[in-house]
Amino acid sequence: MSDIKNGVGKVIILAPFIFICHFLEESPGFVAWFNAHVSRSITSGLFWSVNITALVITIVIVAIELFMPSLFSASLIVLWLSFLMLANAIFHIAGSLTDQNYMPGLITAIVLYIPYYFGVIMRIMKKRKSHIGLLIASGISGSLPMLIHGYMILFLGDRLF
Repeated sequence: MSDIKNGVGKVIILAPFIFICHFLEESPGFVAWFNAHVSRSITSGLFWSVNITALVITIVIVAIELFMPSLFSASLIVLWLSFLMLANAIFHIAGSLTDQNYMPGLITAIVLYIPYYFGVIMRIMKKRKSHIGLLIASGISGSLPMLIHGYMILFLGDRLF
């Protein structure tokens, strides 16, 4: 294994497990919640395939960071976790506030996604793997697709895909 001291560290191994916890909370009710909000409904199959793809991407990014820690891997982590965890958490919080009701996935979004995301970002900044401008650019680039998708779902009754 490459020198983990130069990277985020072993904490990155938690990312797939945190994602799985979120998926387990979300999966029993998310498709029904989603279909109640969007005219172009989704199937359980689509929900599963999107989440399996996200898990595979998460594992690949974790492996890149573990075996080849670099400025590139740090940027990938920020980009991906901004999409997967930060923007998704904002979506779950906004969905619950908009509905004034529990949205499937809300608890793990708040309890796991947000603290983990900011903990990883702080580790990256502390180890000076990236300039703040690059972190911000990666974070915005990663978050935007999920934020747009969430806005479309909650306020336009539509979806990106």
